[in-house]
Amino acid sequence: MSRVARALGVAAVAAIAQPTLAADYEGEKVAEFIEEMTRDYGFASEQLGELFKHAERKQAILDAISRPAERIKPWKEYRPIFITDSRIAQGVDFWRQHEETLARAEAEYGVPAEVIVSIIGVETFYGRNTGSYRVIDALSTLGFDYPPRQPFFRQQLKEFLLLVREEQVDPLALKGSYAGAMGLPQFMPSSFRAYAVDFDGDGRIDIWNNPVDAIGSVASYFKQHGWKAGEPVVVRAEVSGERFAQGLTEGLESVKNAGELAALGWRTESAVPPETRITAFRLEGADGDEYWVGWPNFYVITRYNRSVMYAMAVHQLSERLAEARGEQ
Repeated sequence: MSRVARALGVAAVAAIAQPTLAADYEGEKVAEFIEEMTRDYGFASEQLGELFKHAERKQAILDAISRPAERIKPWKEYRPIFITDSRIAQGVDFWRQHEETLARAEAEYGVPAEVIVSIIGVETFYGRNTGSYRVIDALSTLGFDYPPRQPFFRQQLKEFLLLVREEQVDPLALKGSYAGAMGLPQFMPSSFRAYAVDFDGDGRIDIWNNPVDAIGSVASYFKQHGWKAGEPVVVRAEVSGERFAQGLTEGLESVKNAGELAALGWRTESAVPPETRITAFRLEGADGDEYWVGWPNFYVITRYNRSVMYAMAVHQLSERLAEARGEQ
């Protein structure tokens, strides 16, 4: 057990070497944060002070999050990143390896196995790319040294400290992305505390090393965000007339129902009940513009990552996974 783990009163999942004390986070702003955690959440100030002596400011994290966004890829370039033969084949292998767990998750939460597998495939290539930064470093760096999103990351740092206390794990041992997303499903600490589940019943939640807990946690996330078992996700549409562009959804929130969309010149390949709240969007496909209508389940996928193209990639990968699985 590391000295920091002992100071926080948590059991380390494995012994780790003591890092060189960085002294990056011992100033006034950190002292104010520690005071808040002590006052509001019952932490001992000396314990948190000991932890932050080991937290390191990572310039690489600030560079990554501050880097000007690359040109937003059109769908015809974005889709091939995720819909690949390798991702499909390895997804089928992951599905086969965890078939019983996926079937149980689908039965308990109503989320199809292929959707769960697809999320893990898109996020971390089935656990191969889960991130190499210590979560404490990522969240300290962004919470104290990145003003544009400091409130968000400061909140995630709070959630992380609560998480390690609740789960009795070593705060210096957990790793994730440069933004602090963790494990096979890349949950932020707040999502972990709200949606992660102990799906194998061993008394602890481990989304870093335990695919069973990761699978159950993804299904839990989708269920609690409103996934409806048996309902479609998205359907192809055709548009006509002069008013169809008025039907395009701005952002991700549904503002029209299917009946209103039909009146503006939208027709779908399969029937959508007129009262269904929908997301209508256009993508630049390889063969020209594509028009799509997303059901409420499509909106649920965008709660995982607030991007229409992300949700489409997850959905289409899930379709290809199901097809490949059925062919074997």
